[in-house]
Amino acid sequence: MRIALFVTCLNDTFAPSAGRATVEVLERLGHEVVFPEEQTCCGQMHANTGYADLAAPLARRFARVFGGFDAVVSPSASCVAMVRGQYPGLVGETVPNVYELSELLVDVLGVEDVGATFAHRVTYHPTCHGLRGLGLGDAPLRLLRNVREIELVELPEAETCCGFGGTFAVKNADTSAAMLTDKLRCVLDTGADVCTAGDSSCLLHIGGGLRRQRAGVRTLHLAEILASTG
Repeated sequence: MRIALFVTCLNDTFAPSAGRATVEVLERLGHEVVFPEEQTCCGQMHANTGYADLAAPLARRFARVFGGFDAVVSPSASCVAMVRGQYPGLVGETVPNVYELSELLVDVLGVEDVGATFAHRVTYHPTCHGLRGLGLGDAPLRLLRNVREIELVELPEAETCCGFGGTFAVKNADTSAAMLTDKLRCVLDTGADVCTAGDSSCLLHIGGGLRRQRAGVRTLHLAEILASTG
């Protein structure tokens, strides 16, 4: 399958390893992964803060750049939710076959074992956009359960938001910090070495809190664990 990588602004700038890991996993499975260099922001930030007039041209550009591929994959549930959920109402454009990594692997390609090895105690945080926006269900967990040597531990209150929410963390900093405190407590209660998720934005938020506490727990994108071979 010829698959286009939609890396997203945040991953490109702050977490490029998530994009590289996505490519590694798919190429290991025998797929051709293409990176359209014309890609830009999908317009989520603009649309979510009320600037639909600025989001619209970005949506049209996305449709032009990514049209024609067998599939488009992204290591970001929030940006995929933007494309699938808001583009039709925003500009009437639809971009078929745009998927978050775990749903592409499990639901489209029918793969649950990607040949990964990761000998660590790991807990998984289901992000709001993945859980509620895309309805990913247990697809990420099914992939993690097939990782060799992993010790996967359940996260208490897993479905509770971490408090990031894009500009929510800036405009409602006190509320966001309180939500993060609750999430960090749950992560630490698991005794995990690693907290993983499918959105780098949430991992930056959680990871920042863990580093400030010097908790000794690191964050890794789901794709990075799936790309690991020991």
